[in-house]
Amino acid sequence: MSDSTEILVLYYSLYGHTADMARQVVRGVESVTGAVARLRTVAPITHEHTLGAPTQPEEGPPWATRQDLADCHGLVMGSPTRFGNMAAALKYFLDSTVTEWHSGALCDRPAGVFTSTASMHGGQETTLLSMMLPLIHHGMYIVGLPYTEPALIKTRGGGTPYGASHYAGWHGEYDLQEHEITLCRTLGQRVAECARRLMGSE
Repeated sequence: MSDSTEILVLYYSLYGHTADMARQVVRGVESVTGAVARLRTVAPITHEHTLGAPTQPEEGPPWATRQDLADCHGLVMGSPTRFGNMAAALKYFLDSTVTEWHSGALCDRPAGVFTSTASMHGGQETTLLSMMLPLIHHGMYIVGLPYTEPALIKTRGGGTPYGASHYAGWHGEYDLQEHEITLCRTLGQRVAECARRLMGSE
């Protein structure tokens, strides 16, 4: 097998907080020797989007394709909370992956999830769980955050054993806190390390 382990960091972000988390996840992935991150986002849902393939964004990472999923050795996926669930744009993309589900393209690969919420108890954990469901259907191994990570105990913002999270505030006024950053990086690191082991690279 190739010595390079590629982890897809896939996210949707409207106000930038989930994007900030994704960049920290990338740093965690790339802290693992032999692992590289592929950063991708998804297009917002619009009437035009449903009628045909949208053009690529003018700035930031490109929009994800199903080939990005097929190419990856692991996945870390992020979304803001929408009524305790993942955002429609991310769900729309996942709903297009029936071919990959039938073929088992993602089977036996590790995956982790992360989210950002406007309120402290605005559905961080339920959103993370909602993102896990299609990944389980794809046969992926879910990677969480263990309580052996001190930041999970010390955080006063986001952070759950189900995945990294961030409390952004009602008006998006809060940047990522120290422990939230640590947990994002740890999640990326753990998924990359798991993928390396599954590839037989360690």
